[in-house]
Amino acid sequence: MRLQGYDYAAEGYYFLTICTKDRKPVLSEIIYGSECAAVRLTDYGKVAENYVKTIPGIEKYVIMPNHIHLIIHKTNGKSIVSDVRSLKGLTTKAIGVCIWQDTYYDHIIRNEKDYLEKWKYIDENPAKWAEDEYNA
Repeated sequence: MRLQGYDYAAEGYYFLTICTKDRKPVLSEIIYGSECAAVRLTDYGKVAENYVKTIPGIEKYVIMPNHIHLIIHKTNGKSIVSDVRSLKGLTTKAIGVCIWQDTYYDHIIRNEKDYLEKWKYIDENPAKWAEDEYNA
């Protein structure tokens, strides 16, 4: 699934999506208000958020019911693979059971337009949950 030959420790911006096992909605619930939608984290979601915040270079994230979207600015030479493995491992250890799908989606952000599109996608994701491809 990774881009062959690409150095995922290279400085740059990355958009990641990490899903729960079988896409079970264990991380949060979406609360719809009259004008907006909000995310209410479950206990598992709160644990995941604690570890998301420890990833160096996190610029933006949203924790949806069954997945997490992140924008990361890598500058430290540590690979994205290592960051994801650490997030999944620490969360699993804290919760006591693995809630994660084995794989994850990554996208190398190539320019400012791409960056702004991903930023907007994260902002709007809770409001679009009912139509979300991960809401199976």
